[in-house]
Amino acid sequence: MSASDRLALVTGAARGIGASIARRLAEGGHPVVLSDVLEEVEATAAALRAEGHSARAIRLDVSDDAAVAALPEVLGADWARLGILVNNAGISPKHEGRRRPIAEMPPAEWRRVLEVNLTGAFLMSQACIPPLRARGWGRVIMITSQASRTMSRIAGAHYAASKTGLMGFARSLAGELGPHGITVNSIAPGRIATPMAAGAAAGANDSFLANIPAGRLGTPEDVAEVAAFLASDSAGYLNGTTIDVGGGSFMP
Repeated sequence: MSASDRLALVTGAARGIGASIARRLAEGGHPVVLSDVLEEVEATAAALRAEGHSARAIRLDVSDDAAVAALPEVLGADWARLGILVNNAGISPKHEGRRRPIAEMPPAEWRRVLEVNLTGAFLMSQACIPPLRARGWGRVIMITSQASRTMSRIAGAHYAASKTGLMGFARSLAGELGPHGITVNSIAPGRIATPMAAGAAAGANDSFLANIPAGRLGTPEDVAEVAAFLASDSAGYLNGTTIDVGGGSFMP
């Protein structure tokens, strides 16, 4: 199959890492569906279409069971063309630019982060299993975080817990889907220059930068290149692994 036969569905694709992954996959010849709760996802998809790519946008809350279950109807004929799912949607609440301490965290905030970051990836993956299994080929890519690999002084406990859970979920899914020709891998970005990172308190990124051997913050494109590789046939023997994209700020 060529890239044009493998539709990519990217969640949280309005901006930042998700938008860059959608662009990179589109540039590689994949038709792409960009999903997000943000209205600007429409403009992001329109910009890709203006450049000659096959791209459409859908408004979707990945934590909404009914909305995810309706995806086959929403995507219509595109559903059977699905070959790649990128679970990128995620939230990381800050308060005046800082994470909320565990002792002060409302249970509702904890639940919302896990609903979007972890349960959302579960719902999306579960929904996409039938079309991927039917064609005997597929790629599921989880965007986790360096906060899932080591203690973070910037991300909140709910974000770290959700992303750590996502890595465990990815390994379980990889074991179940591998026999069907479907690989499941994770990308753990370090500090990436995105709108989410920009929400941190003044000086937080500068402090983080001092501990990055590469000497710079990452870009969404850095992550997108790794995603494009994992989505390719060249990565067919990678399954259940995590690739760190952090400029050396975390070395397992």
